[in-house]
Amino acid sequence: MKIALLGYGKMGHEVETMAISHGHTIGLILDNEDDWTRNAASLKDCDVAIEFSIPSIAIENMGKCFNAGIPVVVGTTGWYDQIEQVTAVCNAGNGTLFYSSNFSIGVNIFFDINRRLASLLESYPVYLPSMTEIHHTQKLDAPSGTAITLANDIIASNSNFRKLTSGKPEPGEIPVHSLREGNTTGTHTLKWSSDIDQITITHEAHNRKGFALGAVMAASWVQGRKGVFTMKDMLNL
Repeated sequence: MKIALLGYGKMGHEVETMAISHGHTIGLILDNEDDWTRNAASLKDCDVAIEFSIPSIAIENMGKCFNAGIPVVVGTTGWYDQIEQVTAVCNAGNGTLFYSSNFSIGVNIFFDINRRLASLLESYPVYLPSMTEIHHTQKLDAPSGTAITLANDIIASNSNFRKLTSGKPEPGEIPVHSLREGNTTGTHTLKWSSDIDQITITHEAHNRKGFALGAVMAASWVQGRKGVFTMKDMLNL
């Protein structure tokens, strides 16, 4: 594949290294306004774009990929409140969007375990969930996109809960505590606590390689497909 990188921060560099190690080429890097001014026309010559920029420009970048007629794989979070509008634009233009709050294979298996555990505990409302997520100090959004996905999956799987909160929880709310420490790649811990015991599940990322590998896998998987997809589709979860 010939890949366009939209955003060239830490994740962009990781994706570049992973893609090249798997025999792909980086045909274009668009990281700032000057890059777009000089090289935007070359976007259509790539097979796919992988987007790891910042929330304020991610939607604009997706639109440019739809207009160029190439699939876009999006790892940027913080824009999901507009997912319905983006999905409508993608489908109206017969485009291709693959997005995920986390491309790690391990995290997506963790997502599935979380959904199943939440469903099992629906009949036992004495168990109350809480979540802690830890990331590096440069991460812009809090709670993380992964934490929001975990909370939303609990809400979808367990009718006892309806929203997440970063404050003191009211009945039906899932408290999420966000910490930003050093160079921590990403740790997510979910606890289901009752008066008599506690169930805990944790995912800890050792580095960014898992995120980069998943993004490159998604870029390959999405070739020839039209519509909007997530890791659930690729992994058959």
